[in-house]
Amino acid sequence: MEPSYLNSPQFFLIAGPCVVESEELCLEIGGRLKTMCEELGIPYIFKASYRKANRTSLNSYTGPGDVEGLERIKKVGQLLGVPTLTDVHAAEECALAAEYVDVLQIPAFLCRQTDLLLAAGKTGKWVNIKKAQFLNGDAMKFAAEKVKSTGNDRIWLTERGNMYGYGDMVVDFRNITEMKKHGFPVVMDVTHSVQQPNNGSGVTGGKPEMIGTIARAAAAVGVQGFFLETHPNPSAALSDGANMVPLEEVRALLEQLLAIHRAASR
Repeated sequence: MEPSYLNSPQFFLIAGPCVVESEELCLEIGGRLKTMCEELGIPYIFKASYRKANRTSLNSYTGPGDVEGLERIKKVGQLLGVPTLTDVHAAEECALAAEYVDVLQIPAFLCRQTDLLLAAGKTGKWVNIKKAQFLNGDAMKFAAEKVKSTGNDRIWLTERGNMYGYGDMVVDFRNITEMKKHGFPVVMDVTHSVQQPNNGSGVTGGKPEMIGTIARAAAAVGVQGFFLETHPNPSAALSDGANMVPLEEVRALLEQLLAIHRAASR
């Protein structure tokens, strides 16, 4: 990861499909995102999950296979010349995933798992820790300390909303301010924060019409990065299509966020 990603006057963007689909689709999404980010001066990181371990239904798509999925992510990074990110779910996955990607991401549900955090930290890679839906921003200092104890302080903390009921997410923007106090870059996940999980259909729902509202508010609060999932046709996505930004709408959103970010930084 280039240090310029943290020293840039702009925020950085972590974006891509939820899960690895075809190689062609990953390259299409990554390529279009890279182009728009270069034109806007935004540092870009391609993301995709090589395996989705947290799915509502047993029948949900989880990925093409671990090594094949990781190889597709690595190929996108190599061909496009961009850093890459993927989720890890257990301590034993970290060393393998670290051979293919630049950033290891700790899913929100797993941010208290000590063995996982330590294993991710020991790889020396950047570690993006998503805040659990049941934690506040202050409590994330303990997750960060676990990674830092390995001698690795290449840590990001990501806000992705809280659950106050059985099937909806709410963003408390105080958590961003609290997490910034820990001394690590804070990222706003604008797509998972509009999820409506655990519904009776077996497929996670969402309110994508609220993505722009949450993203603009986070830009005003002053996050250092944004995370979003996107797809040319979200209704055909193999995971989390109900809470994605359509690929053709990403640039307009980024332009809005840049304007707010610049105003907030004055």
